Amino acid sequence: MSRRSVLLEEMGLGPDWQAKATWFGSPQPTQAEPSHAQARLAELDTRTIDVPATPALPSARQTEITAPATSVLPDAALPSAPLITWEVLQQSVANCTRCQLSQTRTQAVFGRGNPHARWLLIGEAPGEQEDKQGEPFVGKAGQLLDNILLACGLDRNNDAYIANVLKCRPPGNRNPSRDEISCCQDYLAQQIQHIQPTLIVALGRFAVQTLLNTDQSIGKLRGTLHQYQGIPLIATFHPAYLLRNLPDKSKAWQDFVFAKRTYQQLSAPHHD
Repeated sequence: MSRRSVLLEEMGLGPDWQAKATWFGSPQPTQAEPSHAQARLAELDTRTIDVPATPALPSARQTEITAPATSVLPDAALPSAPLITWEVLQQSVANCTRCQLSQTRTQAVFGRGNPHARWLLIGEAPGEQEDKQGEPFVGKAGQLLDNILLACGLDRNNDAYIANVLKCRPPGNRNPSRDEISCCQDYLAQQIQHIQPTLIVALGRFAVQTLLNTDQSIGKLRGTLHQYQGIPLIATFHPAYLLRNLPDKSKAWQDFVFAKRTYQQLSAPHHD
């Protein structure tokens, strides 16, 4: 049994969800030209992307390219002056006292992974274990995310960067307030400006609704290619939610298959 088969079995996904070799192709590069990705996105805007048909989801719909969504991080929040360095940004987050979360956190959680990766995964906010360890997506939810990425042929440390909308844990893992989002928004905006990813995958209702500035459910938003500040964005479930709702693991896997195919199309050689 292959490594990918073992991972899919551990995630509770049966043989019907074995990936076809043509879905994933060769390993992704760690660098890509943003202008090339934007050119490919412009091409994709003219046609429909089909999610691979699967027995588990016979009614899965085709996915369509949508018009850019208005982001909760408006253009005015993006830095107009030259970006501060990555190191200074990390230190600013670590020492941040902009909101009351600084008084209850153990430590801020900046992010993890390759800051030059083409994939950017954005979660909601640190939880208890993340607050203790200072890294996003640790514990069982993080293990599940790692398995999903590995099943896609991606390594979380080299092929992706993982961050959260909020950098500090809300007490009791409650939803962040609008004021807390406002205080934290330019940190994420600067991270995105530094990374310049080819593709964003938003994990969980809060992250999806925040980035797309909408109150629509993930059920309505998943399966469609959105945009955040001109960057293609795909919505899917949070790994912690999947641990509580096992039947939706197959839907999340479908979202990552869609993400992988979208990335390949954006990264394919462009011919005029």
